Amino acid sequence: MTMTPLTTTRADATHHETARAAVRTTRRRRRGPAALGLAIAATVLMTGCAGGATSTGDHSGHQMSGMTSSATPSPSGTGSAAAADAHNNADVMFAQMMLPHHEQAVQLSDIVLAKTGMKAEITALAKRIKAAQTPEIATMTSWLSAWNAPTTASMDHGMSGMVSAADVTALRDADGATAGTLFLTQMIGHHEGAVAMAKDQVTSGQNREAVALAQRVITSQSAEITEMKALQQAS
Repeated sequence: MTMTPLTTTRADATHHETARAAVRTTRRRRRGPAALGLAIAATVLMTGCAGGATSTGDHSGHQMSGMTSSATPSPSGTGSAAAADAHNNADVMFAQMMLPHHEQAVQLSDIVLAKTGMKAEITALAKRIKAAQTPEIATMTSWLSAWNAPTTASMDHGMSGMVSAADVTALRDADGATAGTLFLTQMIGHHEGAVAMAKDQVTSGQNREAVALAQRVITSQSAEITEMKALQQAS
Protein backbone atom coordinates (compact mmCIF):
# COMPACT_ATOMS: atom_id res chain seq x y z
CA MET A 1 0.00 0.00 0.00
CA THR A 2 2.79 2.47 0.84
CA MET A 3 4.81 1.78 -2.43
CA THR A 4 2.19 2.87 -4.95
CA PRO A 5 2.17 6.63 -4.12
CA LEU A 6 6.04 6.69 -4.20
CA THR A 7 6.16 5.09 -7.66
CA THR A 8 3.52 7.45 -8.95
CA THR A 9 5.40 10.45 -7.60
CA ARG A 10 8.66 9.50 -9.35
CA ALA A 11 6.86 8.83 -12.61
CA ASP A 12 5.14 12.18 -12.37
CA ALA A 13 8.44 13.92 -11.62
CA THR A 14 10.08 12.28 -14.62
CA HIS A 15 7.18 13.31 -16.79
CA HIS A 16 7.35 16.92 -15.59
CA GLU A 17 11.10 17.10 -16.15
CA THR A 18 10.72 15.75 -19.69
CA ALA A 19 8.06 18.35 -20.38
CA ARG A 20 10.23 21.19 -19.09
CA ALA A 21 13.14 19.99 -21.21
CA ALA A 22 10.93 20.00 -24.26
CA VAL A 23 9.82 23.54 -23.50
CA ARG A 24 13.44 24.72 -23.12
CA THR A 25 14.38 23.06 -26.40
CA THR A 26 11.45 24.71 -28.12
CA ARG A 27 12.42 28.12 -26.73
CA ARG A 28 16.04 27.69 -27.85
CA ARG A 29 14.89 26.70 -31.30
CA ARG A 30 12.65 29.75 -31.46
CA ARG A 31 15.44 32.05 -30.31
CA GLY A 32 18.03 30.48 -32.65
CA PRO A 33 17.02 32.21 -35.95
CA ALA A 34 16.52 35.53 -34.20
CA ALA A 35 19.90 35.32 -32.50
CA LEU A 36 21.51 34.26 -35.74
CA GLY A 37 19.82 37.14 -37.52
CA LEU A 38 21.09 39.60 -34.91
CA ALA A 39 24.61 38.20 -35.17
CA ILE A 40 24.58 38.54 -38.94
CA ALA A 41 23.23 42.08 -38.71
CA ALA A 42 25.89 43.01 -36.16
CA THR A 43 28.61 41.50 -38.36
CA VAL A 44 27.43 43.45 -41.41
CA LEU A 45 27.23 46.65 -39.41
CA MET A 46 30.71 46.22 -38.01
CA THR A 47 32.09 45.35 -41.42
CA GLY A 48 30.44 48.42 -42.94
CA CYS A 49 31.88 50.64 -40.23
CA ALA A 50 35.32 49.13 -40.62
CA GLY A 51 35.14 49.51 -44.40
CA GLY A 52 34.07 53.12 -44.07
CA ALA A 53 36.93 53.82 -41.68
CA THR A 54 39.40 52.23 -44.05
CA SER A 55 38.09 54.23 -46.98
CA THR A 56 38.23 57.44 -45.00
CA GLY A 57 41.72 56.64 -43.85
CA ASP A 58 42.91 55.97 -47.37
CA HIS A 59 41.28 59.15 -48.64
CA SER A 60 42.89 61.11 -45.87
CA GLY A 61 46.20 59.57 -46.79
CA HIS A 62 45.81 60.75 -50.38
CA GLN A 63 44.90 64.22 -49.20
CA MET A 64 47.99 64.42 -47.01
CA SER A 65 50.12 63.23 -49.85
CA GLY A 66 48.68 65.91 -52.10
CA MET A 67 49.18 68.57 -49.43
CA THR A 68 52.77 67.54 -48.95
CA SER A 69 53.39 67.69 -52.68
CA SER A 70 51.85 71.13 -53.07
CA ALA A 71 53.54 72.52 -49.97
CA THR A 72 56.98 71.32 -50.98
CA PRO A 73 58.65 73.61 -53.50
CA SER A 74 59.97 71.92 -56.55
CA PRO A 75 63.67 71.39 -56.13
CA SER A 76 65.85 73.84 -57.88
CA GLY A 77 68.85 72.78 -59.88
CA THR A 78 72.03 72.17 -57.94
CA GLY A 79 75.59 72.83 -58.98
CA SER A 80 76.44 75.13 -61.84
CA ALA A 81 73.27 76.11 -63.63
CA ALA A 82 75.41 77.35 -66.51
CA ALA A 83 76.84 73.88 -67.02
CA ALA A 84 73.35 72.35 -67.19
CA ASP A 85 71.73 74.97 -69.39
CA ALA A 86 72.11 75.24 -73.14
CA HIS A 87 74.75 77.63 -74.40
CA ASN A 88 75.94 78.94 -77.72
CA ASN A 89 79.10 80.39 -79.24
CA ALA A 90 78.24 83.88 -77.99
CA ASP A 91 78.21 82.59 -74.39
CA VAL A 92 81.61 80.97 -74.84
CA MET A 93 83.09 84.07 -76.46
CA PHE A 94 81.67 86.32 -73.74
CA ALA A 95 83.29 84.26 -70.98
CA GLN A 96 86.59 83.94 -72.86
CA MET A 97 86.81 87.70 -73.41
CA MET A 98 85.38 88.91 -70.12
CA LEU A 99 87.63 86.61 -68.09
CA PRO A 100 90.96 88.37 -68.90
CA HIS A 101 89.09 91.68 -68.86
CA HIS A 102 88.11 91.09 -65.25
CA GLU A 103 91.60 89.83 -64.42
CA GLN A 104 93.11 93.09 -65.64
CA ALA A 105 90.60 95.13 -63.63
CA VAL A 106 91.69 93.26 -60.51
CA GLN A 107 95.36 93.80 -61.45
CA LEU A 108 94.85 97.57 -61.83
CA SER A 109 92.95 97.71 -58.56
CA ASP A 110 95.77 95.86 -56.75
CA ILE A 111 98.32 98.36 -58.08
CA VAL A 112 96.27 101.27 -56.73
CA LEU A 113 95.61 99.59 -53.40
CA ALA A 114 99.36 99.13 -52.91
CA LYS A 115 99.93 102.89 -53.29
CA THR A 116 100.21 105.43 -50.51
CA GLY A 117 98.81 108.94 -50.73
CA MET A 118 95.73 107.76 -52.64
CA LYS A 119 92.40 109.51 -52.20
CA ALA A 120 90.02 107.56 -49.99
CA GLU A 121 87.28 107.60 -52.65
CA ILE A 122 89.61 106.01 -55.23
CA THR A 123 90.84 103.41 -52.73
CA ALA A 124 87.23 102.52 -51.87
CA LEU A 125 86.38 102.22 -55.58
CA ALA A 126 89.34 99.92 -56.24
CA LYS A 127 88.29 97.69 -53.34
CA ARG A 128 84.73 97.41 -54.69
CA ILE A 129 85.93 96.57 -58.18
CA LYS A 130 88.21 93.82 -56.88
CA ALA A 131 85.53 92.41 -54.56
CA ALA A 132 82.94 92.27 -57.36
CA GLN A 133 85.07 90.89 -60.17
CA THR A 134 87.22 88.32 -58.35
CA PRO A 135 84.33 85.85 -57.77
CA GLU A 136 83.07 86.44 -61.31
CA ILE A 137 86.46 85.31 -62.61
CA ALA A 138 85.99 81.99 -60.81
CA THR A 139 82.44 81.69 -62.15
CA MET A 140 83.40 82.23 -65.78
CA THR A 141 86.34 79.85 -65.46
CA SER A 142 83.97 77.12 -64.21
CA TRP A 143 81.60 77.77 -67.13
CA LEU A 144 84.33 77.33 -69.71
CA SER A 145 85.48 74.15 -68.00
CA ALA A 146 81.93 72.77 -68.05
CA TRP A 147 81.57 73.71 -71.70
CA ASN A 148 84.91 72.05 -72.59
CA ALA A 149 86.14 75.38 -73.96
CA PRO A 150 89.56 77.01 -73.53
CA THR A 151 89.85 80.00 -71.23
CA THR A 152 91.46 82.15 -73.92
CA ALA A 153 89.68 83.60 -76.94
CA SER A 154 90.91 83.52 -80.51
CA MET A 155 93.29 86.33 -81.40
CA ASP A 156 90.80 87.37 -84.09
CA HIS A 157 88.62 88.88 -81.39
CA GLY A 158 89.79 91.99 -79.57
CA MET A 159 88.70 92.82 -76.03
CA SER A 160 87.37 96.36 -75.93
CA GLY A 161 88.75 98.65 -73.26
CA MET A 162 91.81 96.63 -72.32
CA VAL A 163 94.70 98.73 -70.97
CA SER A 164 98.00 98.39 -72.82
CA ALA A 165 101.05 96.94 -71.15
CA ALA A 166 102.74 100.34 -71.34
CA ASP A 167 99.84 101.99 -69.51
CA VAL A 168 99.88 99.30 -66.82
CA THR A 169 103.58 100.02 -66.30
CA ALA A 170 102.89 103.74 -66.12
CA LEU A 171 100.26 103.17 -63.41
CA ARG A 172 102.63 100.97 -61.45
CA ASP A 173 105.45 103.52 -61.62
CA ALA A 174 103.35 106.59 -60.76
CA ASP A 175 103.19 108.14 -57.32
CA GLY A 176 99.96 108.11 -55.32
CA ALA A 177 98.31 111.28 -56.66
CA THR A 178 99.29 110.61 -60.27
CA ALA A 179 98.31 106.94 -60.01
CA GLY A 180 94.85 107.97 -58.83
CA THR A 181 94.33 110.12 -61.90
CA LEU A 182 95.67 107.43 -64.24
CA PHE A 183 93.53 104.78 -62.60
CA LEU A 184 90.33 106.77 -63.17
CA THR A 185 91.17 107.41 -66.82
CA GLN A 186 92.18 103.82 -67.51
CA MET A 187 89.29 102.27 -65.60
CA ILE A 188 86.62 104.43 -67.28
CA GLY A 189 87.73 103.15 -70.70
CA HIS A 190 88.07 99.66 -69.29
CA HIS A 191 84.52 99.68 -67.89
CA GLU A 192 83.12 101.11 -71.11
CA GLY A 193 84.62 98.18 -73.00
CA ALA A 194 83.12 95.71 -70.51
CA VAL A 195 79.68 97.28 -70.81
CA ALA A 196 79.85 97.07 -74.62
CA MET A 197 80.75 93.35 -74.48
CA ALA A 198 78.02 92.72 -71.91
CA LYS A 199 75.41 94.36 -74.13
CA ASP A 200 76.44 92.10 -77.01
CA GLN A 201 76.03 89.10 -74.71
CA VAL A 202 72.55 90.14 -73.61
CA THR A 203 71.57 90.39 -77.29
CA SER A 204 73.26 87.23 -78.59
CA GLY A 205 73.80 84.93 -75.61
CA GLN A 206 71.70 81.87 -74.84
CA ASN A 207 72.89 80.68 -71.44
CA ARG A 208 70.73 82.24 -68.73
CA GLU A 209 73.53 82.54 -66.16
CA ALA A 210 75.90 84.17 -68.63
CA VAL A 211 73.20 86.61 -69.74
CA ALA A 212 72.40 87.42 -66.10
CA LEU A 213 76.08 88.14 -65.41
CA ALA A 214 76.22 90.41 -68.44
CA GLN A 215 73.23 92.35 -67.16
CA ARG A 216 74.93 92.78 -63.78
CA VAL A 217 78.05 94.07 -65.50
CA ILE A 218 76.01 96.65 -67.41
CA THR A 219 74.27 97.87 -64.28
CA SER A 220 77.22 97.94 -61.87
CA GLN A 221 79.93 99.18 -64.20
CA SER A 222 77.74 101.87 -65.76
CA ALA A 223 77.17 103.23 -62.25
CA GLU A 224 80.92 103.11 -61.55
CA ILE A 225 81.65 104.96 -64.80
CA THR A 226 79.38 107.77 -63.61
CA GLU A 227 81.12 107.74 -60.22
CA MET A 228 84.61 107.87 -61.73
CA LYS A 229 83.73 110.73 -64.05
CA ALA A 230 82.45 112.66 -61.05
CA LEU A 231 85.73 112.00 -59.22
CA GLN A 232 87.67 113.25 -62.25
CA GLN A 233 85.72 116.50 -62.25
CA ALA A 234 86.24 116.92 -58.52
CA SER A 235 90.06 116.57 -58.88
